[in-house]
Amino acid sequence: MPRLDKSQAVFDAAQRLIPGGVNSPVRAYKTVGGVPPHIASAEGARVTDLDGNEYIDMVLAYGPMIVGHGHPEVRAALHDAIDRGTAFGAPTAGELSLARKIIERVPGCEVVRLVNSGTEATMSAARLARAATGRDRLLKFEGCYHGHGDSFLVQAGSGALTLGAPDSPGVPAALAELTSIAPFNDLDAVRALFADRRAEFAAIFVEPVAGNIGCIPPAPGFLEGLRELCDAHGALLVFDEVMTGFRVSRGGYSALTDVRADLVTLGKVIGGGLPIGAYGGRADLMQQISPAGDVYQAGTLSGNPIAVAAGEATLDLLDRRGVYEGLEEQGARLQAGLEQAAREAGVPAVVQRQGSMLCLYLREAPAVNMTDVTASDRERWTRFFQGMLERGVLLPPSPYEAWFLSTAHDAGVVDEVVAAAEGALAGA
Repeated sequence: MPRLDKSQAVFDAAQRLIPGGVNSPVRAYKTVGGVPPHIASAEGARVTDLDGNEYIDMVLAYGPMIVGHGHPEVRAALHDAIDRGTAFGAPTAGELSLARKIIERVPGCEVVRLVNSGTEATMSAARLARAATGRDRLLKFEGCYHGHGDSFLVQAGSGALTLGAPDSPGVPAALAELTSIAPFNDLDAVRALFADRRAEFAAIFVEPVAGNIGCIPPAPGFLEGLRELCDAHGALLVFDEVMTGFRVSRGGYSALTDVRADLVTLGKVIGGGLPIGAYGGRADLMQQISPAGDVYQAGTLSGNPIAVAAGEATLDLLDRRGVYEGLEEQGARLQAGLEQAAREAGVPAVVQRQGSMLCLYLREAPAVNMTDVTASDRERWTRFFQGMLERGVLLPPSPYEAWFLSTAHDAGVVDEVVAAAEGALAGA
């Protein structure tokens, strides 16, 4: 394993001042053991920790760094923005420019509101859905993460079709009971819930590709069935594209399907690595947001000029010829290499991928829902993770998280990841 003396010292001190020593639980190494490398710098497809260890970065800040770390054009945009000022509490032309770029790319997104995070975007979309329908109940899917808003920190309880129960202390049981749960890709389960409470549902929230349990694409007909149920019963369909937006295609998953959501939530890529979020959709719905309408939502730093500048520069880079084709090519190359490495090591494994996001599941059959994911070989995956870290590849410290590629992950970098995986799988 790499020497992490400086990371260890910082982590020891941080645990006295920061809960668990980290400012987001996904950064903790509880499930994989050891101390998390504390990153000091990054460039392109690689990061370097405080101890000078260099890693190929497959985390990419959990998705935003789609053009790699420190792209010179994103840096230039940031410097220009900082020279003009860091925050104004007033409208800027940059906000309009970014809104236009989002609306032009995402099918069905007619009006958009910029916020500060993906969590804020989904919370705001939930409030709007409830206000627009006059209903309180939401439906979400096992394993799909929509931020840490109270209405979304809900688990299924004792059965797939039960009312929700709080998934965290501090979430009121009365609020959790207003969120229903179904297994991802199980349209019959959703139909059963609607048959029982059809007049109560304000919205269905769904990641069109479930990225918080790795990478699980929608089954044929699943999204279409959700749309039909919403139309039949007066509920809204909300695509959470915080992860897939502008990553799996120029217009996110919304551009890869004929299904049109009423609302879409966005984040990550549109900030180029800076904090940002957005929600948008049908004009008649979005015009109900204050000050155009009565549904209140506000944010002091919403549309921050630095985040907007980085996001615009990133979207402009993604518009260049061949960018998404290149990401697809390297995604396919990595998938094939990982599958071959697993076969040669005699390790049961399935690689699931949507464009430049993917996940390696240590199991015999493809995963279609949360139950499949949790049945994967976690002990072997932990050994695999440690083997990859030792070989200079940084993965998310969880078998439930997606890996990401950037435009800086060229064929040479991908081949390095595959070579590391050959050794790590053989030793797992």
